Amino acid sequence: MNINKQKGFTLVEIAIVLVIIGLLLGGILKGQELINSARVRNMADQNSGIQAAYYGFIDRYRQVPGDWLSTDASQAMGVTVNLPTAVAGQTGNGRIDNSLIEAAAVWEQLAKSNFLGGGFTPAAAAPANAAAYVGDAVGPLNAFNGSLVLTRNQGYSGTSADRLNLHMGSNVPVTIARELDVKVDDGLPNTGVLRLTDSDGTVTTFDGAAASTTAGEIFAAQFATCSTVTAANAPANTAGDGARVDDIYDIFDDAQNCGQVFLY
Repeated sequence: MNINKQKGFTLVEIAIVLVIIGLLLGGILKGQELINSARVRNMADQNSGIQAAYYGFIDRYRQVPGDWLSTDASQAMGVTVNLPTAVAGQTGNGRIDNSLIEAAAVWEQLAKSNFLGGGFTPAAAAPANAAAYVGDAVGPLNAFNGSLVLTRNQGYSGTSADRLNLHMGSNVPVTIARELDVKVDDGLPNTGVLRLTDSDGTVTTFDGAAASTTAGEIFAAQFATCSTVTAANAPANTAGDGARVDDIYDIFDDAQNCGQVFLY
């Protein structure tokens, strides 16, 4: 009498399958790690390139890009420069002010002077509001398609000082924000040259606060959800006792819109 025997996998076969699955998972995770590292490196390189272009422009023309009146800039560069037109109390004062016009003019003047490339289209006119600034892509974009802004304000955590800074754009996951901070700075959200953006509503030109006349948002006002910062130890221009150095990036809640600024 023939007896049909049921055959199963041997321990060796099961072990081989598990090894293959482990290798596949390891490859996927390693691939994602490489992609994230490339994005972090791209953002760090963007800042370095823009910083070099900014100071190179000043060295050549003895003018601040974005603050230089368009008519004078056109004559000096030999090309048509559209922005900025005269803005009372701002243009020509030797600094980039907290305005949409000068924020857009920075990129136009850096691009048309050949200090900055990258494929973006310099603004032909001042953006009507923050949403138009983002939608028209008047300046460089980060690796997550967020618009970069070079301006002078106090829209960052850790201090109330009004300072020139490069906002690295929105849509940045907290894990990437933390890795970037670890790579180029001290790894803390409130200290050093790289910090999270503020959300107290004082930076009305860019943060889309309720009091703003420039609807839309460029700055991702998310420091409260991207780190352990709370009202009790928020920046001095909100309330409390100022920034604490023991605050860290909150990677466990996996926030996906963590705005950061490089302080110049």
